[in-house]
Amino acid sequence: QVHLVESGGGSVQAGDSLRLSCAASGSTFSTTPMGWFRQAPGKGRVFVAAITGNSVGTFYLDSVKGRFSISRDNAKSTVYLQMNSLKPEDTAVYYCAADPNGDYRQFVAWGHWGQGTQVTVSS
Repeated sequence: QVHLVESGGGSVQAGDSLRLSCAASGSTFSTTPMGWFRQAPGKGRVFVAAITGNSVGTFYLDSVKGRFSISRDNAKSTVYLQMNSLKPEDTAVYYCAADPNGDYRQFVAWGHWGQGTQVTVSS
């Protein structure tokens, strides 16, 4: 069983940066693909970024490419989402996810979720 705990959310101004962290339990972290999704009020959960176990592959939502960066530290069983040049439309609850089975861009493919962390960007 994988347990995920996100941290690092907050309220910032447009143009600011935040780094989200997701600490994972479980002995297979280093081989487990990890991802980040977000859910804005009244909207569905949307794929943001994903990373393979060995960090060779990274994948992003088009609207965050060049601004967000996903990384991981397998020694710490932690995955990060560095978010730069934040925009009001990035406002959402951000969720960490682990171990996809199927299309990683679909939230139903992911088997494990954190509780989420709120990111609010004001203009």
